[in-house]
Amino acid sequence: MPKKILRYTRNSLFILIGFILFYFLCAFCFSRITINKNPANKKEIAIYIMTNGVHTDIIVPAVTQEINWTKEISYKNTLEADSTYQYLAMGWGDKKFYLETPEFSDLKLSNGLRAISGLSTSAMHTTYYQNVQIDVNCRKILISKAQYKQLINYILASFKKNDAGHLINVKSNIHYDIGDAFYEAKGSYSIFKTCNTWANAALKSCGQKSCLWTIFDTGIFLKYNDKDYVK
Repeated sequence: MPKKILRYTRNSLFILIGFILFYFLCAFCFSRITINKNPANKKEIAIYIMTNGVHTDIIVPAVTQEINWTKEISYKNTLEADSTYQYLAMGWGDKKFYLETPEFSDLKLSNGLRAISGLSTSAMHTTYYQNVQIDVNCRKILISKAQYKQLINYILASFKKNDAGHLINVKSNIHYDIGDAFYEAKGSYSIFKTCNTWANAALKSCGQKSCLWTIFDTGIFLKYNDKDYVK
């Protein structure tokens, strides 16, 4: 009996290790495959992608003719943002992870495991900025108004709405920045859909260069290393 248990444990361990290796191999390979390699963009609206080294945000103008984000994502829900903050960053992720892990030093194994389980709820983390600085962690992408409307539709479809059709602010004392707030979102975080998967799909939705599939920010930013995106 002990030998059978030992053999079963060993085989299960091999299967688990094999799955993990296969998973990361797919993540690497699929992130290097480029979708919309040569987008045809009219240079009408500037959007940005920004990473903190792990998580990718999509940054858009706070107010344009296409949409006034401040009507639904109110400055009043932040600590100090006001109408001088002209840019809005948005990123999707696991709600409990967002609210319980403001710093990586706060990371708990239970939070991480729950986040990748696909069983928890999600949130949109929104942050207003006065200015956007182009650097190694932030890239500028010029797109057409029509493409921006496609991006707007994708982003809005990621939010949960109340019966009146308005976005739902998450009431919390947790803030990462003086200009940020959380909102209820659709979907569940998992090993197959991460914050970077969401951001990658956002770029794909408006015809921009993107990965076939990615769980990390690296694959996305590899697509935006040339001079057209660092001005």
